Amino acid sequence: MSGVPQLRDAVWLEDRPVARLLALLNSDGEEARVVGGAVRDHLLNLPVREIDLATTALPQEVMRRVAADGGRAIPTGIEHGTVTAVIDHRSFEITTLRQDVEAFGRKARVAFGRDWRADAERRDFTMNALSVAADGTVYDYVGGAADIRARRVRFIGEPQRRIEEDYLRILRFFRFHAHFGLGGPDAVGLQACIRARAGLETLSRERVRAEMLKLIVAPRATPTLAVMAESGLLGMVIGGVAYLASFENLVKLEAAIGVEPDPIRRLGALGIWVAEDAERLTQRLRLSNAESGRLAALDNWWRVTLEPDGQAAHALLYRLGPLSFVDRVLLAWSRSLAGAVDTTWRELARLPQRWSVPAFPLKAADFTRRGLAAGPTLGAALRAAEAAWVAANFPTDRAAIDALADSAARQMMAQG
Repeated sequence: MSGVPQLRDAVWLEDRPVARLLALLNSDGEEARVVGGAVRDHLLNLPVREIDLATTALPQEVMRRVAADGGRAIPTGIEHGTVTAVIDHRSFEITTLRQDVEAFGRKARVAFGRDWRADAERRDFTMNALSVAADGTVYDYVGGAADIRARRVRFIGEPQRRIEEDYLRILRFFRFHAHFGLGGPDAVGLQACIRARAGLETLSRERVRAEMLKLIVAPRATPTLAVMAESGLLGMVIGGVAYLASFENLVKLEAAIGVEPDPIRRLGALGIWVAEDAERLTQRLRLSNAESGRLAALDNWWRVTLEPDGQAAHALLYRLGPLSFVDRVLLAWSRSLAGAVDTTWRELARLPQRWSVPAFPLKAADFTRRGLAAGPTLGAALRAAEAAWVAANFPTDRAAIDALADSAARQMMAQG
């Protein structure tokens, strides 16, 4: 066993619910440790957000102890050894140590065990296989600490075998490299991913979606996506051309105007040029209706008018709403010749911060008072008046609004 012997300044290890759980499970011959991401993130000097535990205790015993201590135990994945414990209003996943009995993808048959090394060796990457005891002692059975120091994402054992256990590990390899790696990906792991790339077609679209949306907001997403493209993997995932230059420009623009990295906006920059691309990405990644709508709203990005306070910009913001407006403007900007310091593009992207979209001031009652009966004609009058109000750049004075209503009502009556 190698690595760092003791965690320093791990205040999260002393938090009341964490310490309480560890104490609860470290008794009567059983042992528990914090495992995986929390240890990795601490050693990388990153915020520790999720804390998972592993234990020698069987799932039923974990549930009994948690309940006896006044916590709530939920059998979220008890057939695989995982229990969710709710302590002091915080949730923790606790998994009994396991070892593979027979491996065949995600349906591998496992047995519960008490061997910490065997449990570590069945995980995906070395940096995810460290564990830490309640006293801060770190256990590293696969060289994860050295890989963390080198910022290297490396499969545990034989990469091909790890991938064949679950082909999603191909995408996880790139996602973890984009978040934590430096330099190029581990060469042995990369070659294994390329050889096994056909396995990506066996994955559910939901699982691929989850990995890709995490990958594209990672700090080193662009160079990682470039490697995926060169390896023939990215095209398999998105089913089309990858616009890496547009993606990288958009990443810079998000930072320039101070908006958070957004996975759907970045997906659009990476994969959308025409309307059909949005539909393809929706189907390949099983996007939600809201996500699909945002991608569809990127169509006609080339028609964005560079007049930050003009009628066209106001009309676009009114029609799309603030989020999709910023999406489309940033996409158009990323594909223009202007750089991130261009003040005109910057002002256009910030229009939602300067101008609040007004509500259309006319209602159905305004047209029934003008003699229109309820029905299709009244609806058409409302739409015509709204279009005229937008074209007039959203007047607010009552006289102008009434004039628009009068004109729309007369138009509908004239049409019969």
